Amino acid sequence: MSDITLPPIKSVDPETIATHLFHMKELAPLVQCMTNDVVQEITANVLLAMGASPAMVITKEESAHFAAIASSVLINVGTPRPESIEAMHLAAKSANLHHVPWVLDPVAAGLLPWRDKMLKGLLALHPTAIRGNASEIRALAGVGKGGKGVDSTDSSESALQAAVSLARTHSTIVCVTGKTDYATDGQSILSCSGGSVKATFVVGTGCSLSAMVAAFIAQTEHPLEAVISACALAKRAAQQAAGVARGPGSFAVAYIDALNLIQAKDFY
Repeated sequence: MSDITLPPIKSVDPETIATHLFHMKELAPLVQCMTNDVVQEITANVLLAMGASPAMVITKEESAHFAAIASSVLINVGTPRPESIEAMHLAAKSANLHHVPWVLDPVAAGLLPWRDKMLKGLLALHPTAIRGNASEIRALAGVGKGGKGVDSTDSSESALQAAVSLARTHSTIVCVTGKTDYATDGQSILSCSGGSVKATFVVGTGCSLSAMVAAFIAQTEHPLEAVISACALAKRAAQQAAGVARGPGSFAVAYIDALNLIQAKDFY
């Protein structure tokens, strides 16, 4: 990937966040979560807390049928198996056929050859949005070697060119998360900051954010704004949780509580 000129970066405004949070809560989207074994519980709890409805429908016999009736679909490749990858392909194809948005979380992209081949296959199915950390996004774009396991070793700023390139090449929205989160459709970039480093000590905060993105992009006319608004909600909740948590355990509980308590009016 040669150097590309980045579009201007604009910080998402509070009114936009409030609008998309209100829409998501009013819709109460049904999110099909095809996610990894480690984060099933926190993903479901995060979605429930913020007002969405999670459904862990993961088998190949059911995945396509459920994707057709879901509000949105999350595909997270954290713990892939041949049978689960087949089910994910079926769900993605069904989602596309029935105009249901779906999110790809490319966990540990760049780390292992089989995983990267599998991710290329899912990328070819045209996800509505991709949400990953900087190392994952860089690897997915072919300019990085992945991070330290599932953790990023790159800053989100360093992945901006990769994100824009991916968005343009695959006609998708790419969200790269880190100290500052960015979302781009290849033509513009929206950002949000805040949060807490304490979130990095709780398993599943990143993966569950991808599920939040899936909930926010359900039935929206402005998916780019919806994606960054999901990130902004997560950062606000993490910041509030960090203020009362003594350690990772209490942070996880406080984070879920904050997602439940934060309302659209809190962003005005």
